[in-house]
Amino acid sequence: MTVAINGIAHIQLTVNDPERCVPFWEKLCHFLEMRTLLRNENSVYCIGSRTGILIRGAPAEKQGKPFDQDTAGLHHLCFRARSAEDVDAIARFVTDELQAKVVQPPEDGSRFAPGYYSFLFEDPDGIRVEFNFVPDQGHFGEGGRLGPGGQGPADSYGSEGLKNR
Repeated sequence: MTVAINGIAHIQLTVNDPERCVPFWEKLCHFLEMRTLLRNENSVYCIGSRTGILIRGAPAEKQGKPFDQDTAGLHHLCFRARSAEDVDAIARFVTDELQAKVVQPPEDGSRFAPGYYSFLFEDPDGIRVEFNFVPDQGHFGEGGRLGPGGQGPADSYGSEGLKNR
């Protein structure tokens, strides 16, 4: 027996600098039509758009370690947008209103999936966040690796996308 899940219910991120990260994430969530369910000086939990995002300050004795996406744990998180135009709107908001560090401006990433379009930035603690749009069925549709006549699973992945050696 297998079970098909219904997406991700919530994500919890622990941050070093809640004074900067809590308002940053709350503004971003509100722009994404999410609503604040819990807020205090150390945390914010917003829900909507079929998910929840909880940001919580690290305990004082565990603060000070910078985020490193190459150590065990979170590399980055990616939210699925409904259109390429939404990715562009989010990029403008994150750049203009939140003044986030942009890692990669909106760009075509078809090397990762047919029609892939994405934007990548960092929150005040350096946690990387991506928004992407993939039209139709992506890898499961026509031209996708797992679609009819597709190449099947890749055996390598990197800046050039999915490849077979």
